[in-house]
Amino acid sequence: MRDPEKRKFFRFLFTHYALRITGLMNPNHHVQLLTVGLCLGLFSLLLSVAASRVHAEDFKESRIGEAVEFSARLKWRAGGKTSKAQLFVKGDRYRIEHFGGIRTDLGYASVTIVRLDKQKVWYVLSKRRLVVVVPLTVDFLLPLSIQLEGEVERTLIGDAMVGDRSAKLYEVVVDRNGRRERFYEWVDEERNLLLKLVSQDRDWSVEYERIVQSEQPDYFFETPLGYQKFEVTEQQAESG
Repeated sequence: MRDPEKRKFFRFLFTHYALRITGLMNPNHHVQLLTVGLCLGLFSLLLSVAASRVHAEDFKESRIGEAVEFSARLKWRAGGKTSKAQLFVKGDRYRIEHFGGIRTDLGYASVTIVRLDKQKVWYVLSKRRLVVVVPLTVDFLLPLSIQLEGEVERTLIGDAMVGDRSAKLYEVVVDRNGRRERFYEWVDEERNLLLKLVSQDRDWSVEYERIVQSEQPDYFFETPLGYQKFEVTEQQAESG
């Protein structure tokens, strides 16, 4: 890779880690939303974050568990910013098609594919016919399981509605590394699906709308044919 391309790539990488620590994908991080424009100025912070990252391998079974397959409209909110995407789930893998894409210095990543089985995340940059591969960490794990990671307490509040679906509303307390957080959780008990999760302690929520339970094609969760693949290791991420 030429030096200019390398510099652009690592700027993209810093953007990637800046996005991750916003908490957009991880309901258990208590970090305020940071704009992507600050990513280069956060270099020293990102190195310290990288040193303390936890891999997702230990959470694979508890987060997804059964081989569920469905598609849904994904909506999540963090730090005053709301984002939407189309979500496809097939057991231990899922595909997120971002509305408007994720802007990077290499172009717009239109699709993110998360593969728990491979412990990888693939960013698909269609215009450059490029797939950037980064290590999977817990930051990328969507809350798909009704039982939350680190759950220590669950209280049924009563019946509720999410859109046109009837649901049970729970208050759930989780404990991650000694830090407790309270959530409201809406559960579709008929289909055994989590519909909505809202933190009571910070501006964070995730919601699954228009859920369709159906078999998802395998190719949704593979890299496109003919695309160049560039893989980033933990060592490359930390050395910058």
